Amino acid sequence: MYRRQALYIAFLGAAFLQACSPANQSSHSDSVKAPVAEKIPYEMTIHGHTRIDNYYWMRDDERKDPKVLSYLEAENEYAAQKLVHTEELQQTLFEEMKSRIAKDDNSVPTRDGEYFYSTKMRGDNEYPIYVRSTDFEGTDKQVLLDVNKLAEGEDYYSLGTLAISPDDKVMAYSEDTVSRRMYQIKLKDMETGELLPDQIKDTSGSIVWGNDGQHFYYIKKDPQTLLGYQVYRHTLGTKQQEDELVYEEKDTTFYTGIAKSKDDSKVYIIHDATESSGVSLIDANDPNAKPVEFVPREDGLEYSIAKHGSDYYVLTNLDAVNFRLMRVRANQIGDKKNWEEVIPHKADTRLEDIELFDEHLVYKQRQRGQTQVFIRNLDTNNDQQLTFRDQAYTLYLYGNNELDNDSLRLYYTSMTTPGSHYDVSLDSLDKTLLKQQPVLGDFDAENYASERLFVTARDGAEVPVTLVYRKDKFNKDGTNPLYQYGYGSYGSTSDPSFSSNRLSLLDRGFVFAIAHIRGSQMLGRPWYEDGKKLNKKNTFNDFVDVTKALVEQGYGAKDKVFAMGGSAGGLLMGAVINQAPELYRGVAAHVPFVDVVTTMLDESIPLTTNEFDEWGNPKEKPYYDYMLSYSPYDQIKKQDYPNLLVTTGLHDSQVQYFEPAKWVAKLRDYKTDDNLLLFKTEMEAGHGGVSGRFARLKNTALEYAFFLDLLEKEKR
Repeated sequence: MYRRQALYIAFLGAAFLQACSPANQSSHSDSVKAPVAEKIPYEMTIHGHTRIDNYYWMRDDERKDPKVLSYLEAENEYAAQKLVHTEELQQTLFEEMKSRIAKDDNSVPTRDGEYFYSTKMRGDNEYPIYVRSTDFEGTDKQVLLDVNKLAEGEDYYSLGTLAISPDDKVMAYSEDTVSRRMYQIKLKDMETGELLPDQIKDTSGSIVWGNDGQHFYYIKKDPQTLLGYQVYRHTLGTKQQEDELVYEEKDTTFYTGIAKSKDDSKVYIIHDATESSGVSLIDANDPNAKPVEFVPREDGLEYSIAKHGSDYYVLTNLDAVNFRLMRVRANQIGDKKNWEEVIPHKADTRLEDIELFDEHLVYKQRQRGQTQVFIRNLDTNNDQQLTFRDQAYTLYLYGNNELDNDSLRLYYTSMTTPGSHYDVSLDSLDKTLLKQQPVLGDFDAENYASERLFVTARDGAEVPVTLVYRKDKFNKDGTNPLYQYGYGSYGSTSDPSFSSNRLSLLDRGFVFAIAHIRGSQMLGRPWYEDGKKLNKKNTFNDFVDVTKALVEQGYGAKDKVFAMGGSAGGLLMGAVINQAPELYRGVAAHVPFVDVVTTMLDESIPLTTNEFDEWGNPKEKPYYDYMLSYSPYDQIKKQDYPNLLVTTGLHDSQVQYFEPAKWVAKLRDYKTDDNLLLFKTEMEAGHGGVSGRFARLKNTALEYAFFLDLLEKEKR
């Protein structure tokens, strides 16, 4: 309903690589020595237990320590040297992926008030141009922001929010040029195009206007923890120091967000923790309004709201583990006893989202892993279900900004269907295809097949798996290379979707698999609950058991299995290779959250306090013991490990760079094999990696080349 990532040496290394001829690159690579990190024992004692961290010195919150930077650069140089022979392959893959993307492309316009908003990409531009028009066809397009110009001279650039005042006189936008997700808000006069003197720093990036067009709301972040916790009201023409503090979150386990009701009458302050949530309301018409709590917050109570006339619809877990929909009169908020049921709870179905229109309610639910969408006529209460042909797909509702729409906007994709944008009649359910993402070249969806199957895990749980492969490259005889992806945390569900980049693997014979492991909500809220806190090991066991099953069933060769995960999925990779390293030929762990115990014991590290309900609080001994038993960094063993590619960003705000840095250093000390262990740090990027639509492809090309090269080594 509204909604954790020395220069001189580098120069010499680059010059040396250019001097290497293809004939001697491989032999030279074999002789390159890996960096050996200094050991400086650091003791940490809690619950009568002492751990020794030899690499704690790698933490530098200022990111300026020459010793730390020198080590990261040495690892970058080592990775470059070991992969120098793959540079041609990397470039080939990069060009392949880039060639499938339309250089000139437009998004589908979405209506918001009197205008239709969209973006356009042009030529080799890395960033979009934001435009609007008074009609859907875009006959009078007006450029709002050219992000390419804003990003000039920046190593990294991210546009957060673009919000235009209700009187159409001022445009506010937020930008991050460091990749720490600390946004600065700027204001632009819509008539003159000039920037106003107002500048708001250290924000979450969110912007919500009051209806008078003279003030807006934003969220201030703590510069140490990066937690957004204060909601301010800014009046145009004043300094940030004069802004009014409207709300301050005192509980550091909660995130704070802001949004606006579809009828523009209310500003929502959203309070969101892992196992509790709530909303406070501000009158958008009153520049002096104070927030009013929708209902008192309770531990374990989760809800979100949508305003519809004189009613609020409430999507909640109240007496409903898989959520149900309630309704309450606007003049009866404040007590959940006044809530009346609209859609009852179903034990086997997770109610996920709703959209409201003047005469219709749209609700999205998930049953046995499959998304379903129903449209209810509010006058007759009759429900109609949308149908789709793929057996596994992804569907999002988006751009439904107005109550008086007569159609529903949605985005649809599957493992074989490129992203498709539809308008669906709310009465007849007729679908109008507005756009399908173009895939240039010789792509034909009929050449590919997707499957959904269930794997029995070691404890009897049925784990969904989605597969895709190229038909003429696949034989179910255990000969194909297998690429397995997983995440399994925060209730985030990795739905099956199309990727044109992935074609570079499928066309080379790979089978691609998504393991929908516990910790996600693929099979409802209980699937999430069974994969967090003291049940977290189910996540790792599921992934390993899926790998074994796919090999046993002939979907992949046992010596050609590759795995990838990022962030909390990087934790998954770390736990999996400690448990069953023999299953994987190569593993890519991107921005991996691997030092779980140390991080969760340190509340000064960004996001820590917000995640006690996800991982547990190790200050309590049962959680400490359990987390320690799977923490990838703490559980490194003297054993063989797969070939590993590890990546991070120096400015990562979600998983601090020193977690993977320490993990790699300790792995080098412990591992008993000669397999590759490569570590690359983007020195100007954060959790999401480099910015730009084409620049990002280079990281994907690097990962794919790493895996493909491991296959080629078997032939050499």
